Amino acid sequence: MLEFAKFICIMPSAMHQLLPTPPETTHILLERAHHLAGMTLGELAKKLNEKTPPNLLRAKGWVGQLLEKALGASAGNLDLPDFPQLGVELKTLPINAQGVPQESTYLCRVSLPLQESEFYLSRVWRKCAQILWIPIQASSQLSLLDRKIGTAILWMPNSHLEATLKKDWEELTQMIRLGQFDKLSAHHGTYLQLRPKAANAKQLVTVTNDQGKSIAIVPKGFYLRSCLTQMILREYYA
Repeated sequence: MLEFAKFICIMPSAMHQLLPTPPETTHILLERAHHLAGMTLGELAKKLNEKTPPNLLRAKGWVGQLLEKALGASAGNLDLPDFPQLGVELKTLPINAQGVPQESTYLCRVSLPLQESEFYLSRVWRKCAQILWIPIQASSQLSLLDRKIGTAILWMPNSHLEATLKKDWEELTQMIRLGQFDKLSAHHGTYLQLRPKAANAKQLVTVTNDQGKSIAIVPKGFYLRSCLTQMILREYYA
């Protein structure tokens, strides 16, 4: 079991003020992110004059939006990495009391019918080619505003991981193109998986299956498995 303090490394070179404008380099971005290490979400919200929800039940994206503002993310709702000028996506990583990521990481929706035919031109690759991971304390014993921010990791997949993600994407998208929706499940894929992505099970889209019939399914999204983020944390903090 790892205490969350393990994920906080105060960097002596960190800036002493928040500059929520788009960072010009990845070095500046990482320096800003390191400045947040050890702060609580409540402290950061106060510095940014942000309203704070009582919990995340009706504000699931609040933590990510708070950090986007603090670090100067500029993509907004565009289908681009959060820092488009740097090609960097921002992802928060909730860490449970055992020091383990408590959920898989959402990347993007699956657009149906599928138009993408090459992995390196896909939305998935744009979202995972370079990620700024920020661990967030997620103990149920702590209020939302008392949860601490960990030290950020600027990560790019190595050649082995890149090849595995590419293979996962090609296999999953091939099943989609063939209309094998009844066979798709979260069990497919080594590090990349497909999971439902909708407000509720009643939100459906119409697709054509491998029998040529129109069927209704819950929209899907691409996610990175928690086993991958656990490996990233272990390698960085070791």
